[in-house]
Amino acid sequence: MLIDHWPLLGLRLTTPRLELRLPDGEELAALADLAALGVHPPEEMPFMHPWTDLPAAERARSVVQHHWLRRGTWTPDHWSLQLTVFFEGRPVGVQDLSARDFAVLRRTSSGSWLGRAYQGLGIGTEMRAAVLRLAFDGLGAHEAVSSAMDHNAASLGVSRKLGYERDGIERLVVRGGPATEIRLRLPRTTWEAKAPGHPPTEITGLDPCLPLFGVGEG
Repeated sequence: MLIDHWPLLGLRLTTPRLELRLPDGEELAALADLAALGVHPPEEMPFMHPWTDLPAAERARSVVQHHWLRRGTWTPDHWSLQLTVFFEGRPVGVQDLSARDFAVLRRTSSGSWLGRAYQGLGIGTEMRAAVLRLAFDGLGAHEAVSSAMDHNAASLGVSRKLGYERDGIERLVVRGGPATEIRLRLPRTTWEAKAPGHPPTEITGLDPCLPLFGVGEG
């Protein structure tokens, strides 16, 4: 069976309202359709790489290709887990968890997007908390990092709720103009202090995946 060779297909993160997991083919297509409808107002750009500026059909295809790319280039030293977020049984966005040299650094980074119809419902906080539980409780991370454009109030608000600390800025060129990205860091000690107040997350199917994350033999 495919899952014997790619055990990540069996990894599940379950919160009170959400399920995070890898999608099957039709679910990935539904996720692409959602991206085609738009992720943010067109006058804004919350991403360092403005993939959402692509025409709708190309934007949808880029979601599929990015998902396949991250599966195909996965190694224990450099991985990116692209979890589809399911709410009320349907795909509503993506929450990723990534790392380089995790076995040595024990540091993860994250990024996400939500379909516009599902923004403002607290889903962003719940899905980020879920992958942080995977990082800290499941994989033994020492710290988690993230970033957001300085005008992305929603993302910065999620980070603030979860206890991230500001860790400097980066000046970038986005859409041909200057932009400021705020770097954020969440130490393990802060996570442990705040974790009891976050939504609970049940993690299943992790043990056979551990070698793929570079943290054990399963």
